[in-house]
Amino acid sequence: MDRIYISGMEFYGYHGVFEEENRLGQRFYADLVLHASLKAAGETDDLSKTVNYAEAYAAIKIIMDGEPVQLIETLAERIAQQMLDLYPMVQQAQVKVTKPSPPFPGALSGVAVEVIRER
Repeated sequence: MDRIYISGMEFYGYHGVFEEENRLGQRFYADLVLHASLKAAGETDDLSKTVNYAEAYAAIKIIMDGEPVQLIETLAERIAQQMLDLYPMVQQAQVKVTKPSPPFPGALSGVAVEVIRER
């Protein structure tokens, strides 16, 4: 299966369990891998036979910048489902959401979850 990557997307949202996260907000990152056959798109040079990256990014931005949720798991789940809903050609959506500044003490570069959803 071929893959489409949209990596290093950065967003600012108000997601989290703690009230201060919901009030102050913070940065979040998202990475996406979509598994689909890209043969027809490659042979025809036809955008309608692949994923429109700008459209996919816009859909992800609505989720990441939108309604606050408590868990980054929820964000990842919503993004994966949205990609499967938008693009019938996609057989698998792999989504990683990273919170680089979790609100607890410790030396770390962030916390992340990754979900993989298939048709």
